[in-house]
Amino acid sequence: MKIERDQSRFKQIVRGKIRENLRKYVTHGEMIGRKGKDLVSIPLPQLDVPHFRYGKNGSGGVAQGDGEEGDQVSPGEGDGKGPAGSDPGAHVVEVEVSLDELAAILGDELQLPRIEPKGQDKIEQVKGRYRSMRRVGPESLRHFRRTYMQGLRRQISEGAYVPERPHVVPIREDKRYRSWEPVQVPQANAAIVYIMDVSGSMTDEQKEIVRTAAFWLDTWLKSQYDGLDICYIIHDAAAKEVDEHTFYHTRESGGTRISSAYKLCAEILQNRFPTSEWNIYVFQFSDGDNWGEDNERSMALLKERILPQVNQFCYGQVESPYGSGEFLRSLGTAFGDKPEKLVLTEIETKEAIYDALKVFLGKGA
Repeated sequence: MKIERDQSRFKQIVRGKIRENLRKYVTHGEMIGRKGKDLVSIPLPQLDVPHFRYGKNGSGGVAQGDGEEGDQVSPGEGDGKGPAGSDPGAHVVEVEVSLDELAAILGDELQLPRIEPKGQDKIEQVKGRYRSMRRVGPESLRHFRRTYMQGLRRQISEGAYVPERPHVVPIREDKRYRSWEPVQVPQANAAIVYIMDVSGSMTDEQKEIVRTAAFWLDTWLKSQYDGLDICYIIHDAAAKEVDEHTFYHTRESGGTRISSAYKLCAEILQNRFPTSEWNIYVFQFSDGDNWGEDNERSMALLKERILPQVNQFCYGQVESPYGSGEFLRSLGTAFGDKPEKLVLTEIETKEAIYDALKVFLGKGA
């Protein structure tokens, strides 16, 4: 059908627009505030989205109810008062895109390799997915477009469709309902541990960089694994596990001991995520400050207790006007023959998030 071809072409246009502007979306965190459970809403310029418009029952309208020539089809909104403008409007529309689709675009654009999970990825379990249609079902699962198209086909075949009055009224035989089917999906579990320095030298700007980077890291890894657990650790001179909101909105004023965060991280991995069953990723964000005498203990914990358990350990150093930036150099010195699992990068500004994602995820570990 032509409408299905048009819909497919429109999806391709939307995907192309997102690809063209992906660096901008990554940089400015355009989608984080619009994130739903499975969808994000993306503002795209100069696109007219085709969609069905639902009217109010009993309110009349085209080909419904009484009316005279020249009558307004539907009442306008607002009182019509106010000064006239001289500038053209900005044609921006928000298009909903699934997180899976967004992850696919991210993977294509950054040329990210697919991840090969370890653990139970060879063991399959049965899950239900809505991917078929039936003629019966609850109204909450009625597929509007399929029902409409079936009604349209029927009226055309019966000769009851009048193009001048395109009024389609589906009957019971036209209705189509979504139906789930059992499918075999692999079990592959992953855990992400985020570690962030929240001492006084980490400003709100640095935390926003971390939040934006974490959104994209979550999006990609969720597309690669069936199950994903996320832990958040904050630290100054002492470390503690917190929830997501606390992670991004806490600011302390004490000193900095990175070893306290590494010790807590190692304990969480040992007690909660057995290496043989979980794919583990640790992302640490800091401005590079650490108490000088603590560096040696931090390196020992990282080498002996964390790296042997993880798929990948990523350290991102965000630039702060108050941080020394020394810890990145200390890591480079301690791990001169840098192991495959250890990934280091600097994130100087929001513009650097895009490149940092490619460094973090580019190995496909």
